[in-house]
Amino acid sequence: MNDISLVDLIKKGGALLEITGSTPKEALDCFIQNIRLPADLPADVLLQAVLERESLMATSIGGGIAVPHPRNPLLSNESEQFIAIAFLKRPVEWQALDGVPVQNLILLVSSSARAHLHSLSRVHFLCQEEAFCSLLAKKASKEEIIKTVGAIEKEWEEKAALKEASNSLSLYTPVSEM
Repeated sequence: MNDISLVDLIKKGGALLEITGSTPKEALDCFIQNIRLPADLPADVLLQAVLERESLMATSIGGGIAVPHPRNPLLSNESEQFIAIAFLKRPVEWQALDGVPVQNLILLVSSSARAHLHSLSRVHFLCQEEAFCSLLAKKASKEEIIKTVGAIEKEWEEKAALKEASNSLSLYTPVSEM
């Protein structure tokens, strides 16, 4: 599997404003009914899978954000994976540990367990970035989100490259230092 970027996943899934619902189920239903899904993924199948995951444990991660996702991959084609972002019209109680009602949903749909875990981990790191959270708070456009997420991912790659270079340099300790 090639590691796909969050930007590419968000480009496929998009961002939706004014998603309605007064419960997680209602909000998820409205959200899923309004996104463009791959032809082989019916909305009712995705909704059922996401609700089954929610029944195990709420996907709210704090700060007014929930990351709903199915437990198991629903897509057979890696190129169909996506992340869709929803801005709720009104905050919804989502059993968040911090007690903050959810205002933003980040739906993750993957084609494999490995891709799912990789993307889920990156989404959680993304939700800790102040620049991204401020975009969610102001209900930014898809274009603004993509631009900012791209910059954040570039920064992550640069930090990883620096760390890797630093680690490889430490493997070559000069004889004079031994």
